[in-house]
Amino acid sequence: MSETSSPAGTRLELCAIDDVAPGSALKVEAGDLTLAVFNVDGTFYVTDDQCTHGPGSLSEGFLDDCVIECDFHQGQFDVRTGEPVLAPCTVPVRTYPVTLENEKVYITV
Repeated sequence: MSETSSPAGTRLELCAIDDVAPGSALKVEAGDLTLAVFNVDGTFYVTDDQCTHGPGSLSEGFLDDCVIECDFHQGQFDVRTGEPVLAPCTVPVRTYPVTLENEKVYITV
């Protein structure tokens, strides 16, 4: 994993594209962040891994198209926006801008 800084923020390499199969998620720790990397039919999204409602891990949840269901209370979030789409979740999860380059997944924080 690599890290570079610029005025736009810090760019973090999270994983290889091939590490996340279509329709699945991968938990990645980068610095002090614990993230969930989602592959929705070849489009990648990254959110914080921690559910905003409880101790659930979003990377361990069930991904259906662009909606991740938390493995703890079955609340759901849209991985594109972080917005909750099903109770008991009411607080959005943080999302990150994703860049794909040289078969790797990067975010800027």
